Amino acid sequence: MSLQDLNKRQDAILAFIEEQKSVSIAQIFEHIRQVAGEVTRVTISRDLEKILDLGLIERTGAGRGVHYALSMHYDLVKKINVEEYFSVEADQRYIREHFNFDIFDQLKDIFTESEKQQLIKLNEVYREKLKVMPADALKKEIERLNIDFSWKSAKIEGNTYSLLETEQLIKNQRQAEGHSQEEATMILNHKKALEYIRSNVQDFQIVSLRKIENIHFLIVDELGVTKNLRKTLVRITGTKYTPLDNEFQIREALEQACRVVNMTEDVFEKGVILMLLIAYIQPFVDGNKRTSRLAGNAVLQAFDLCPLSYRSMDEIEYKKAILLFYEQNNLAYFKELFLKQFEFAVENYFG
Repeated sequence: MSLQDLNKRQDAILAFIEEQKSVSIAQIFEHIRQVAGEVTRVTISRDLEKILDLGLIERTGAGRGVHYALSMHYDLVKKINVEEYFSVEADQRYIREHFNFDIFDQLKDIFTESEKQQLIKLNEVYREKLKVMPADALKKEIERLNIDFSWKSAKIEGNTYSLLETEQLIKNQRQAEGHSQEEATMILNHKKALEYIRSNVQDFQIVSLRKIENIHFLIVDELGVTKNLRKTLVRITGTKYTPLDNEFQIREALEQACRVVNMTEDVFEKGVILMLLIAYIQPFVDGNKRTSRLAGNAVLQAFDLCPLSYRSMDEIEYKKAILLFYEQNNLAYFKELFLKQFEFAVENYFG
């Protein structure tokens, strides 16, 4: 059951609660009668119970004093019209401009039951593929996925190497003409980080600040980037959101992110939460989103889940999904992209 499973009347109830902030059942009943026609109080009560079960609203008070308001979970998972949202200039958008310390308690039940079943079914296909794949073929397929990942992850950060040029660089150490040394180093650093993760894959069943720092150390090596947790403020292009600027708070937030991931039971949610929180905290001067993608994949692989390559990911849409999490603490679009990328990875690798 999810937001998508609600009927038009239940959608109208949610929209009314969102508009009014806090409402009684009598107010809801009268509003729905006006917009949808005759309806019984029993039906409205059932609708409210269904929406409560989904964790989208909260009930306070007793008897005639009962009121309904949106839950924090609703803000996390509600569908946002992405095109409409980004049609408003960054400086004009109403956003959460500062780090939300409550986010750690809100990141629960990210996937609906139907989405979980979809992911589990896809991963069963992936595991069956691995069972029948010869060792030499598996090695080549891992290399192919790693090349695709390194290319697209670097491209998201503005790297101009093509996929074929990335393949030549990783396989044969052949740098492409017309590109900077920095671009080549960025891609080769992905290779080093991926090899580190694969050599220590089971270690990532439990994540820690040290393991995240190890990935970051490799991803920014020889790029002139400070390798420890940052001590200064960073600004993010295209948004008014400002991450934490206190070194001690940054460390505390990253350690709390690790605790949340380690306490989360659903293994798909572990990966998504880590990807989002590293990007949101921005613990390093640079390389945060690269570190988040690598760390998220590390967690997936640690639990025998198919890693993402991001090969078919549109870079602009990825950035929009991240910005929506920064600005609204909403992960609906990121989740949508994750589901598509997981399906793409299962269908296009190891077969």
